[in-house]
Amino acid sequence: MKIVHIFVHGMVQGVFFRANTVSTAKGLGLKGWVRNRRDGSVEIMAEGKQESLIELIEWCKKGGPSSARVEKVDYKWEEHDGKFTDFTAEETV
Repeated sequence: MKIVHIFVHGMVQGVFFRANTVSTAKGLGLKGWVRNRRDGSVEIMAEGKQESLIELIEWCKKGGPSSARVEKVDYKWEEHDGKFTDFTAEETV
């Protein structure tokens, strides 16, 4: 089990990116959260099997929902700590 911290840049707010991320992540069996950031990006913290996390990263790179326009995806791997119980959409930070 691993954690990946993802930042998605581009036109990714107001296009149901968070809702689609929740659905995609839950379908992959992941736990964690997604939230909008004041700078216009979307931040994702996801925990689960590395293969599933890679699928989530690739989904983000391909642009997420059809109405989004992803310009760049940054991510970093972190150690698993088992702190998440579900995958949720959080408030903007």
